[in-house]
Amino acid sequence: MKIIAREIPPRTVWALEQAGVHPLLARLFAARGVRAKEELDDGLARLLTPDTLRGTHDAAVLLADAIAQDKRLCIVADYDCDGATACAVGVRGLRLLGARNVAYLVPDRVVDGYGLTPPIAERVAASGADMLITVDNGIASVDGVAAAKARGLQVLVTDHHLPGPELPTADVLVNPNQPGCEFESKSIAGVGVMFYVLLALRSELRKRGVFDTASQPKLDALLPLVALGTVADVVKLDANNRRLVAQGLRRIRAGFMPAGVAALFKAAGRTASAATTFDFGFALGPRINAAGRLADMTLGIECLLTDDAGRADELARMLDGINRERRDIEGGMRDQALLLAESLFSADDTVEGIAAPPPAISVFDAGFHEGVVGIVASRIKDRFHRPTFVFAASGAPGKEQELKGSGRSIPGFHLRDALDLVAKRHPGVLLRFGGHAMAAGCTVAREHFETFEKGFAQVAREWLAEAALTRQIETDGPISREYMRIDLVDTLHKEVWGQGFAPPTFSEEVEVVSQRLVGEKHLALKLRHQGQPIDAIWFSHTDPLPPKVKLAFRLDADEWQGVRRLRFLVEGAEF
Repeated sequence: MKIIAREIPPRTVWALEQAGVHPLLARLFAARGVRAKEELDDGLARLLTPDTLRGTHDAAVLLADAIAQDKRLCIVADYDCDGATACAVGVRGLRLLGARNVAYLVPDRVVDGYGLTPPIAERVAASGADMLITVDNGIASVDGVAAAKARGLQVLVTDHHLPGPELPTADVLVNPNQPGCEFESKSIAGVGVMFYVLLALRSELRKRGVFDTASQPKLDALLPLVALGTVADVVKLDANNRRLVAQGLRRIRAGFMPAGVAALFKAAGRTASAATTFDFGFALGPRINAAGRLADMTLGIECLLTDDAGRADELARMLDGINRERRDIEGGMRDQALLLAESLFSADDTVEGIAAPPPAISVFDAGFHEGVVGIVASRIKDRFHRPTFVFAASGAPGKEQELKGSGRSIPGFHLRDALDLVAKRHPGVLLRFGGHAMAAGCTVAREHFETFEKGFAQVAREWLAEAALTRQIETDGPISREYMRIDLVDTLHKEVWGQGFAPPTFSEEVEVVSQRLVGEKHLALKLRHQGQPIDAIWFSHTDPLPPKVKLAFRLDADEWQGVRRLRFLVEGAEF
């Protein structure tokens, strides 16, 4: 592991400080590409307008006509948190804007697989719907859209994933990544795309005289859901996404949020009035995702849709229980996957005399649960810093010989492009695949797993230089003692951090005074930092540290018997 410090342009720091930005925040923002205080303005007026998001005008006309004609609308969601929040935003928003018949359907991860498939299109048609609307999926559903059209359904696709070589023949496509779209925020989440469609629809309804600026519904009530889905989907937090998240957080902290969001905070033991992006990513998001992994995402969507506080609490407790089950399953799978991964290490390829992992890792075990493969792949990737796929046997009837894999990548290795190359080199091995640069999924026949494993590793061998195979932690360098204060921890936590706008991480050499294991899997430390004592914790790490070591760490507040104390959350070590 190598710890490196971000470049911090001093002139930009000075300019931000002169504009009134706190000196520590000025340094952090400058290191993340912020050049002027205006870029930190998270007001609604600074949001990108829907005009340049290709398809929003046509979608608004299509939906406005459907509302006027009292058509029956059915949203086809995805089974992750982005899909669930996008569905809830769609249902709530369309009802706010006058739609009286809005239903939804969410695919079953095991039986249906991903996206709008022909069988799902048939179910939507059989339900009596007139229009099918996809959220967080559909851009690759060529056959599913064709089946829906053949049954006489109007089809609106809203998605943010990368398109394949052929676009579906929907009535309207809204996707910032489709050819010809000039929308600046290519990283907007699926829930954000649906929110923009609703903004365009409201504008169209104003033009038609349905309401004016004074009487129009306030769509900002949907922003807590937009913020949650955006962070949970780990999309890049560009300026527009940061504004969406900041607006959602602001409303949650003020107590304005759907009953289900409030209930999820309670079930997770978090405080909504002090909500942070960490709560979205590590508390609420996983509880919603657990429903799609192990049960039925309908539970998650219903939790986000209900306005009954009692019902919301009941659903949130159910989601919390499912998430606990998910963690138990994940723990056993992770241990087995680590053993399988370590068996791939080659004695002929060593680093400092220790057998090194292959350039890419693919593992499968008959006992793996397909709903948890993505999480386990992420854990393996973090442990060995290699692009990783974890496979499980499909639980769908008649598809027992198919393996469904989920992959996670490292910087410099585009996962979906790698799968595309494997498919071209080994025709017929990949039955289906799709995804992004850092996360992707695929399906292979069980008999072809070894071919995939070798083909995937070969692509990684060709694409990844030696330097890319060494894990790097980018940090903000040393932190001055004057900033070692609880109030500044709270200041930092209130900002919007996440993918592409990394949370503040500092690095310095420290003295290790003492260390002990907590719960057999976490390393508790007493350190001396710049001559002063400080406690630290390194979660999911058990190897002891030397007396002096360079650590990468985040600032955190630990509370014990009502007293809050500063501590370090260790992210990595270089020694």
